[in-house]
Amino acid sequence: MEGLDVLAEMGELTRRGQAFALATVVWRQGPSSSQPGSRAIITAEGELHGWIGGACAEPVVIREAQQVIAEGTARLLLLGTPDQFGEAVPDGMTVVPISCQSEGALEIYIEPVMPVPHLVVIGSSPMAQTLAGLAMALGWRTDLVPGQDFSAESADERSMVVVATQGHDDEDVLERAARARPAYLGLVGSRRRGTAVLGYLAERGVPQEQLDRVRVPAGLDLGKTTHKEIAVAILAELVQLRASGAMARPKDSAKAGHVKAAEQRSKAEQDPVCGMTVAATAGSRPLRHDGVDYYFCCAGCRRAFEEDPDAYVKKETRC
Repeated sequence: MEGLDVLAEMGELTRRGQAFALATVVWRQGPSSSQPGSRAIITAEGELHGWIGGACAEPVVIREAQQVIAEGTARLLLLGTPDQFGEAVPDGMTVVPISCQSEGALEIYIEPVMPVPHLVVIGSSPMAQTLAGLAMALGWRTDLVPGQDFSAESADERSMVVVATQGHDDEDVLERAARARPAYLGLVGSRRRGTAVLGYLAERGVPQEQLDRVRVPAGLDLGKTTHKEIAVAILAELVQLRASGAMARPKDSAKAGHVKAAEQRSKAEQDPVCGMTVAATAGSRPLRHDGVDYYFCCAGCRRAFEEDPDAYVKKETRC
């Protein structure tokens, strides 16, 4: 995958609401297999689509990209041997020493691409249409769905759902929406109406844990307002909750992202000969010595280790 194919994959991941990182080669020092402008997509699971370099660069870029996704902050990497750069490294640049046999070097910019918010507005009233239009103006992925067309598959745990059917099968629609377990679920209506709807659903056996998450009435309390102002109040509440992190689920939180990245990093090892980061897989020429598995970036490093393993084991211990 390269060129326009990478851009097409970016669009597909964005439509599916998946977070990923985009790595772009901005400078190279030959010999190197990549070129300026080479791009690759790295998912949170560590899958790489595209091309940013060979076995020397790929494991390092995947590791760093997972950290970028977890932290939501871009970083600029300089990959090569320390003596190639000396004191010429600018502030803010992350230097990752690699001992590639080609003696090339790369500068790679890795940026996070986070999914845009997904809002599902259920209903066809002027208020529902206004709310959908406002969300679209913010660049949110927005679906305006008539009550009879909504199903639990229309949303997921990252979605925000506003039930604005306003008396037209509120109970059935809200029950379907609750099954999706969205990050936010609000019902447009008075507190009295909300109490009646939630009470009815409780009698039908809807779990109380799901009902407790329903916000009634949806939106900030602005007093008596017009339908357009109600839409603004709902959108303001959603923006406020997102900004505070109140809608983050455990698996979507930054903490969980760091844990996930740490789990992925645990699958990487350091080549004891050259110090490169390599994937702990069968493709990295594994070798067991004194009950410990070692992994290598190339056949040359593995051969050097086989000839004098104690020298490199001691070196690794000192590090």
